[in-house]
Order: sequence, then structure tokens, then C-alpha cells
Amino acid sequence: QVQLVESGGDLVQAGGSLQLTCKATLISININDINWYRQAPGKEREYVGTITKSGSTVYSDSVKGRFTISRDTAKRTVWLQMNSLKPEDTAVYYCNLARGTYRLWGQGTQVTVSS
Repeated sequence: QVQLVESGGDLVQAGGSLQLTCKATLISININDINWYRQAPGKEREYVGTITKSGSTVYSDSVKGRFTISRDTAKRTVWLQMNSLKPEDTAVYYCNLARGTYRLWGQGTQVTVSS
């Protein structure tokens, strides 16, 4: 079954770090861009960043300099390393594949940052 599965969400104190994992099944991440999004309670889903099929990365201004996306194509795994976490980073984090009109979302993983 083609799917993306996120894991690694947790409760962490402000200033702390957390690493999220996105595991792809039956998807080659070296030929697809993989995106990270997040959705806080009562808010719209927000773009976090992308690791492109070539391995380059793009980040939203809100996380630039604090978050890092990396991958292991052999393991079909993408990571989101989050440092210097803030309470406003609290959200459900999703990884996503978008190719043409095709969209695939994981189930999400909850990150809660306490002040």
C-alpha cells in the first residue's frame, strides 16, 4: 500500500529539540519532492518545508534556521529536525507528496511545545 507514515511527535519544553520521521512505503523519494506541513488547533494547515527529489531544501520563514529536513533515499525516510522549539510550533505535523494532481498525506504526528 502506498503511504506516508509520520512518527516522533511528543511533548517538549520550549527551547528543546525533536526529530520527526516520515517513512514512505512503495514510494521512491529520490524522484519525488516530500513536503512537511503542520496544523495548529483552529488554524489552517501551514507549509513548513520541502526536500526536493534532488535533495535540496526549502523552508518557510517561520522555521528557517531552526528546522532541518534530511533524507535517506535507500531507507525511503525523510526527517524533520526541529531545534529551538517555541510554543507556537505546537501542531500536528504531516508529511506530504504532491505530484501533478496527485496528493498523498500521512496521518500526522502531534508536537506539543510547553512554555
